[in-house]
Amino acid sequence: MPETDLTVTADDGTLLAGTLSLPAGSGPHPAVLLLHGSGPLDREGNTPKLPLNLGRPLADALAAAGIATLRYDRRGAGATPGVWEETGFTDNRRDASAALRTLAAHPDIHPDAVGVVGHSEGALHAMTLAARHEVAAAVLLAGFAREGESAFRWQAASVFGGLPAPVRLLRRPLGALGERVLARVKRTRTDVARIAGLLPVNARWMREMLVHDTRDDLAAVPAVVPVLAVTGDKDIQVPPADLDEIRRLVPGGDTEIHRVPDLTHVLRRDPDRPTLRSYRRLLREPVDPEVLTLVATWLQVRLHEPSGSASADERSATRP
Repeated sequence: MPETDLTVTADDGTLLAGTLSLPAGSGPHPAVLLLHGSGPLDREGNTPKLPLNLGRPLADALAAAGIATLRYDRRGAGATPGVWEETGFTDNRRDASAALRTLAAHPDIHPDAVGVVGHSEGALHAMTLAARHEVAAAVLLAGFAREGESAFRWQAASVFGGLPAPVRLLRRPLGALGERVLARVKRTRTDVARIAGLLPVNARWMREMLVHDTRDDLAAVPAVVPVLAVTGDKDIQVPPADLDEIRRLVPGGDTEIHRVPDLTHVLRRDPDRPTLRSYRRLLREPVDPEVLTLVATWLQVRLHEPSGSASADERSATRP
């Protein structure tokens, strides 16, 4: 699989370092932009303490299906300059849009056959790109259909339920502390804040994420844009039941949802009770091959038929 460095120039001039993976044969090829979850993740979806290693396996699976992939380092991660703690949720969305434009303009890429694959936070930005008619297809891995604060509270309760029994006995005092921390974050006005004596947190990202309601984007996805939503039934970070809401909200007829048995938020399967503590063990295993195959085969059908999607001019005309 040929790979080349591809730099994305963000709206503020920041250079986002990325990798373009191309399938065999001559172009122009259909392509997807890969958007990872939250945090200072590199192009493979990794941080030093949590190596998801999603980028290369997904690019390999898509290349085998004749689809190119662009993935890039977040601000302050990998070879991209910047400070992640000063980067907002909306900054990540703007960077994703800039990367999409760069991908569509590449001479080896078919501009009318460009989709997006987003995981976790990346799925939320994928929803926005689809709503703005900037993509020909969208894959949502572990996304949610609700306001960010509701998703945050669901995640906190879900994660807490997997903690050891002695910790769960402290539910009330820890819950009260969590409410104070959340209220403090909402009152901040700076990019970075130190909350309750803890390490500095990305306060602007948190404020913007809490008020972001993905249901608005899902309802605005044009009918011509197909959507695939995949969440594991053992995901403890986003509600698996939101898959039904995604299908209800997206107006197009080509919306497909999959609630995968035993699949966790890190896209590995776990037959045991899922907890955050299990992630380190699970990440020693490869990304679930059935999920990779599902994504690749679904996109292969949608992106190899660009004549059925709107033209670049039509997409541009419908953007806000």
